[in-house]
Amino acid sequence: LPIGMNSLALLLYVRRATGSFATAGLVSAAALVGVAVGSVIQGRIMDRHGPSRPLYVLAVLATLIVSTEVYAVESHAPDGVLVGLAFGIGLTGPAVGSASRSLWVRLLPPGPVRQAAYAYEAISMEVFFILGPGLAGLMSALPLASTGLVVATGCTVVGGLGFALTPAVRRWRPAADQPRPASLLGALTSHGMRTLTLAGLGFGLTIGFIEVAVPAVATAAGRPEISGVLLSLMSISSVLFGVFYGTRPWPRSLQWRLPTLLAGFSVLAVLPAVPTTLFWLGATLLVTGMLITPQATAHSATIDVVAPVGTTAEAFGWLITAITLGLALGQSASGQLVESRGPSLSFLAATLSGLIIAGLLWLFRRTLSGQPSAIPEPVSVSGRSD
Repeated sequence: LPIGMNSLALLLYVRRATGSFATAGLVSAAALVGVAVGSVIQGRIMDRHGPSRPLYVLAVLATLIVSTEVYAVESHAPDGVLVGLAFGIGLTGPAVGSASRSLWVRLLPPGPVRQAAYAYEAISMEVFFILGPGLAGLMSALPLASTGLVVATGCTVVGGLGFALTPAVRRWRPAADQPRPASLLGALTSHGMRTLTLAGLGFGLTIGFIEVAVPAVATAAGRPEISGVLLSLMSISSVLFGVFYGTRPWPRSLQWRLPTLLAGFSVLAVLPAVPTTLFWLGATLLVTGMLITPQATAHSATIDVVAPVGTTAEAFGWLITAITLGLALGQSASGQLVESRGPSLSFLAATLSGLIIAGLLWLFRRTLSGQPSAIPEPVSVSGRSD
């Protein structure tokens, strides 16, 4: 649930406190940059030591930094302070998503069963993206504007600790003598992983433009409280179409699937620029969201093919890093475009940037056919090698 709440809750909270979408976009983007950096660091630590102890520490740090951010906003601290603390929020947010998806590799064999688990994970996340933005939008209208951010943080801490205490996670013990990639790049030593992170960047960039443009349209129409509900509409269609797509993924080849899905999503992203009413904006967002879950599922499936064995959590961390960097760039640029030119140009920018990266994915598509490098996989939580 916090995944669907955090970014929008912080954006709307800062915008209400400062009166500026530009400042709010920068603060929200800084938090996403923190997530981008923290995901890789946390993923690498979890691959080496397991996720339980890191998650305990991160739960405490996240609570402290969010509390400080709220105090800074309420004290009208300079924008630089808000941006720096927002970076800390993202950096220390427990990377439960990376650990969870990495756990499937240890619990399930390769093939259709694991692919179904990835689809389930993607669909579950979209359900929270349905609930999260709507809750964040409604809570931003409460007398205490920080309510959304505080609730999201509470869910993050409770959920992270709950996950860390599950039997499967507590039994996660990587092999002590497991070889590691020699390069500091870790999982990114794989050409295919670098192409996958480019796909994640394009995916996040496109969504980032939309996530700021939609609240701007709602605010201009005098209904800022429904901005979260409007964004949730993309997740509704994402879940519905994702269930169907999970049974019939297309194109079959990952080499073509990633560029095709990103290009299709980018074209759909221009639709919200057309409507002149909030009703039709919501209708176009329903259409735009159809290709979100298929991309998330394809990203997870690609990691099975291109990530160096033994770097699963880190590989998912790099993917999250790429997506959140894209979100940060998109939100920051969208905030500036909204202030200077209006939200319609942000939707157009989402389409253009996504299509450019889809073109690059097509050029690099052959790197997605390689096999993971031969670094032994850690012993699974059940005591068997996957």
